[in-house]
Amino acid sequence: MDKNRIFHRNELLLGKEGVDALAQTRVILFGVGGVGSWCAEALVRSGVGHLAIVDNDVVCESNINRQLQATVPNLGRPKVEALAERLLQINPDARIEAVAKLYNLESSTDFDLGSYDYVIDAIDTLSHKAGLIAQVMVSGTTLFSAMGAACKLDPSRIRVASIWDSKGCKLARFVRKRLRRRGAEGDCLCVYSEELVESREEGVHGSMVHMTGIFGFHLAGLVVQDVYRQAGHSSRM
Repeated sequence: MDKNRIFHRNELLLGKEGVDALAQTRVILFGVGGVGSWCAEALVRSGVGHLAIVDNDVVCESNINRQLQATVPNLGRPKVEALAERLLQINPDARIEAVAKLYNLESSTDFDLGSYDYVIDAIDTLSHKAGLIAQVMVSGTTLFSAMGAACKLDPSRIRVASIWDSKGCKLARFVRKRLRRRGAEGDCLCVYSEELVESREEGVHGSMVHMTGIFGFHLAGLVVQDVYRQAGHSSRM
C-alpha cells in the first residue's frame, strides 16, 4: 500500500502543508451513531491522523438504516469497536482510540479534552450534550457540535452557525437553556436544521441517513477547513 497515493487527491486540493497538518491533528469525537459514525469516516478519509471515538452503545437492528458500522454481522458489537475496525481498513497508520464509555457528569473528568485540537459533539442525550459543551468551552479546545438531525428530510435546510445564533432547532434551544443555567460564556459552531417533520410514533424520533450523514460530513468539513486555514491558507469554501 502506498500511503502517499491514499491522500494524493487531498494534497491536490490542500497542498502538502494541509495534508501534513491533518496528519498531526488530534480529534476526539463523542457519539458514533447516525451523525458521528459518518463524521469519523470523513475525518479518517480526509487524513486526520489521531482520532478518539467515544460511545458506550452496541449495534442494534434499529441502527442499520443510518449508522455506518451498523450491519447485520456487527449486531451486538460495541459501536466504537466495529467502527474502529473499519477506520483502520481505510488508513492502517491512523491512531484510532476506541473508548467504550458513556460521557456524563461522573465520567467527564476521565477525558483530557485540552490534549486534543478539536472536540466533536455528536451526543443525543440532552444533559450529557450540554455538559460536554460546557466542559469544552472551559477547556479552550475548539468544539464543533451537531444539533438535532432527527425529524428532518430536506438537506437544503441544514445550516452552520454559532450555538447562540441557530434558529428553528428545538434541541439547540434546549441546549442553550442548559448552558445559560451553567453560566457558560463560550461559543462553538453547530450544525443544525431549521426544518421539522413530525415523527409518526410518540416519543420516537424518525431519522434518515441522507440527513444524519450530511450532518456528520459537515462536522468533519469544519475540522478540515479550520486545519487548512491554520496551515496558512485562506478558505476556499
